[in-house]
Amino acid sequence: MTRISAALAAQREKLAKKDEGFTLIELLVVVIIIGILAAIAIPVYIGVQNSAKESALQSDINNFKTAVVAYFTAEGDYPATGTDLSAQGYPGPSRDDYEAAPAILYGSGDTFTICGQALDTGKIYEASESSGVEEVTACTTP
Repeated sequence: MTRISAALAAQREKLAKKDEGFTLIELLVVVIIIGILAAIAIPVYIGVQNSAKESALQSDINNFKTAVVAYFTAEGDYPATGTDLSAQGYPGPSRDDYEAAPAILYGSGDTFTICGQALDTGKIYEASESSGVEEVTACTTP
């Protein structure tokens, strides 16, 4: 019995001396480091998202312009507002969260402008029959 008691006492001492785990200071340092990394990464990620949304709008405007020109080539006249251009390869905007989805504005003669506005940044982009997609301050009727 003495042998068992001695073994149990030795085991208790061994467990008492064993310091495993993290201290409160170590845990606080890790939490602070994670917070600093998040403070750096989140704004960068949001900027990348906004840039991607603007690129999607620019691509939609360019695709819409191509479909309008294809419609003009096939029909001899520009499409009326609301015309389905899926036969010319434009299924519609790729996103549904634009402030103003790409729309066509007609001028006199053979001039048109396609204009759209991004929701998150409010930036406005347009393309005309003779220019590529560019950022503007307001949509202009040709």
